[in-house]
Amino acid sequence: MTRKPSPFIRTLRRAWLPGVGLVAIVFFGAYAVFGSNGILAFGDYQRQQVKRAADYAALDERRTVLKNRVALLDPDHANPDMVDEMTRKELNVVHPDEVVVPLRR
Repeated sequence: MTRKPSPFIRTLRRAWLPGVGLVAIVFFGAYAVFGSNGILAFGDYQRQQVKRAADYAALDERRTVLKNRVALLDPDHANPDMVDEMTRKELNVVHPDEVVVPLRR
């Protein structure tokens, strides 16, 4: 004599696959909103982009300054003032009648 499953068990047997599918949809939907690459992270990406754009602008300015200094030290036509500044800075050479004023950079 076989026993018939209860209506609750029959309902569970029929509903487990759609239930798993629903859980998967809810999980991926929540991750699309709250996850590290979700909709709520978009504002953080915009703030990072603004900060990095400012950093890149500062780096470009610094690069322009360095490029100019390198051009002034070109061996074919070096700027005498730049060469004098570099040798005095590197060799710590000062004439006796000069006054050195240190500047913070």
